[in-house]
Amino acid sequence: MLLSFSIGISEKITSPNWRELYSKPTKEWPKPNVDKGINWQEFESLNMDTLYYDTMDKPNVILGQMLFFDPKLSGSNQISCSSCHDPELAWGDAREVSLGNDHLQGKRNTPSLYNISARKSFFWDGRAATLEEQAQGPITAHHEMNMESKNLAKKLKKVKGYDVLFQNAYGSTAITYEKILQSLADFQKTIQSKRSRFDAFIDGDYSQLSDQEIEGLHLFRTKARCMNCHSGKYFTDESFHNIGLTYYKREYEDLGLFNITKKAEDVGKFRTPSLRDVMHTGPWMHNGLFDNITGVVNMYNSGMHMIDPSESEKAADPFFPKTDVLMQPLNLTDDEIVSLVSFIKTLSGRQYKMERPKILR
Repeated sequence: MLLSFSIGISEKITSPNWRELYSKPTKEWPKPNVDKGINWQEFESLNMDTLYYDTMDKPNVILGQMLFFDPKLSGSNQISCSSCHDPELAWGDAREVSLGNDHLQGKRNTPSLYNISARKSFFWDGRAATLEEQAQGPITAHHEMNMESKNLAKKLKKVKGYDVLFQNAYGSTAITYEKILQSLADFQKTIQSKRSRFDAFIDGDYSQLSDQEIEGLHLFRTKARCMNCHSGKYFTDESFHNIGLTYYKREYEDLGLFNITKKAEDVGKFRTPSLRDVMHTGPWMHNGLFDNITGVVNMYNSGMHMIDPSESEKAADPFFPKTDVLMQPLNLTDDEIVSLVSFIKTLSGRQYKMERPKILR
């Protein structure tokens, strides 16, 4: 009994004090465990946008906001950009996959627009390089807004009030498709996450995180291997990975980036989403099949290697998807999973529920 008691005391004495290690500037934090060759970035806090209301009063942003919420941008006059990117639903739609024209379902989960101005590419497969290019995708897609681009400007010219908005924004009443896309992009750039408890913690208010959440922070940076893909201010590497959810030759099959590049090595790769406001943006993954954040962590804990091909399958099918080598079993305990999830929850801030403008008739 004495020996057992002594060992217990020793373990407690040598147990790391995570609060002491992390209650200091980020440059003094323990370095994360990342794989060789990974270009990771240290975490940064979000600044409070003190110019937000001034930005929202700019004529091009006012126009973009009106267009964003106007269902007349769709062929049916029933669907707006905000139908899938609802400000009351963290600029997503809380569905597994999008629902658009004629109640047609899309194939992928609607990404939130939070911090979209910081993205390097757009859509799950990165097929758009700019916000303007991204904006025209849903407008013209048959299963989304189903609007012919050549007819949109002519349609809006018939709506009283848009001529004044375009005059204010561009110095001319001329309405063009290019100006529509530019205004939509300008408005979307204003959609930013609010500061979270984690931001306050980084900035020195170390009371914002509990001991369990700080342990989760350490796990995020080390044993859980999260920082291989989720680092920096927005918790994303802006890259593409096959995390084992391709469902190759099964229901829900989606080849991801391969559909754009046609390269075998890109089969099943999808863009790494930001973890900012992640607790507001579920369900998760490119197909929206996962609605429990602990379940998502459990999948990563398993290593995500659900359909690794055999050597014979590789030889027979060069397009058989290969799960990213970054996906490895984590061996997290149940308690560690609870701590990790508790930390992830600190990345979500208060939602700002924007008022919808009165639509022009």
